[in-house]
Amino acid sequence: MRRLDSAGWEAVFSSSGFRIRAAQPTAAGALLCWVKTTAASLFFTVFPADCRICRSPLIKIARLPVCDDCLGSLHPLSRSLCAICGEDMPLAITTRLAEEDAAHRESEDQARCRLCQLAPPPFERAVAFGSYEGTLRGLIHLLKFDQVRPAATVLGRLLAESVNALEPSLPAGTLAIVPVPLHSSRQSQRGFNQAEMIVRAALKHLGRADHKNRFELIPRALIRVRDTGSQIGLNRHRRRQNLRGAFIVKAPAAVAGRNVILVDDVYTTGATASECVRVLRRAGAARIWVVTVGRTLRTTSMFSGGDESLAELSMETYGEPFSLPGSSQEQESLTVTAKAVAAQEVALEAITHHAAAHQRAVGQG
Repeated sequence: MRRLDSAGWEAVFSSSGFRIRAAQPTAAGALLCWVKTTAASLFFTVFPADCRICRSPLIKIARLPVCDDCLGSLHPLSRSLCAICGEDMPLAITTRLAEEDAAHRESEDQARCRLCQLAPPPFERAVAFGSYEGTLRGLIHLLKFDQVRPAATVLGRLLAESVNALEPSLPAGTLAIVPVPLHSSRQSQRGFNQAEMIVRAALKHLGRADHKNRFELIPRALIRVRDTGSQIGLNRHRRRQNLRGAFIVKAPAAVAGRNVILVDDVYTTGATASECVRVLRRAGAARIWVVTVGRTLRTTSMFSGGDESLAELSMETYGEPFSLPGSSQEQESLTVTAKAVAAQEVALEAITHHAAAHQRAVGQG
């Protein structure tokens, strides 16, 4: 533990929300340290605290109120994913798309989903550590909504794993790391920008010993000039409209001609990432990768409906028409398919929102 004040104390958490103060094990305060830690252990034996994720009793005092079992359940994505946008693809579709995409890839691991074949996103690639559910979602909520800042340490380590996995495909030289910003009012309310806090923790695990300047954090390169509010319940196209003009590059010289890694906590539909990338590219950024801790994986059946449905989905995603030949009856079918896709996304985000609200209510109960 670190010394935080002249008395040598540091605040630590229990999952019930209590803060206790544990003494530094210095020679002058060894006895006092023992008394304090013993008293704290006795307190939590009489008044046991629970893990904020699974609600099981915590058997030790820790700055992060999450049990070892929950932390041990964090695993990276291991399913078949699109090599560009990172979307989930079932095995059958992955095999078929890999064959169709053979002219544009070097290995089967680089299969692209149909949407990325029809309308590639503005970034080079989007990667995430894990699916935005379970323990990972709980940790992100602890940081964002409950201000449990030690969660950033774990999330930073997970983000670093994603960046390190991406390292072989990254260009040489120093890469600029730009966190997705919050609006000033939201950041003042929360007290921090979770994306910046996570990436600062990740930087402790990034970079080789022989190349310590591999990554450069530029926290204020991108700023949010308009508060877009909550985007829960909005489909891709409405999200994109809502985000238009919300970001500006404050320091174009800091990103002009440079390769950039855009970092955020969660990748949902890609609307926020795509808008940030668009603004960074207009400011002169060269190539941009998107790295997040969590990723919302959509139901992949929407990708097996044929070129027509995917063309409409592309329009919903990027706001630009992508026309394919077809009869008026087929065009009408496109509209029905697009509405179904939008409804799926709204339902998915509504479920996620209510689950998060329920989890917070249980934690406060």
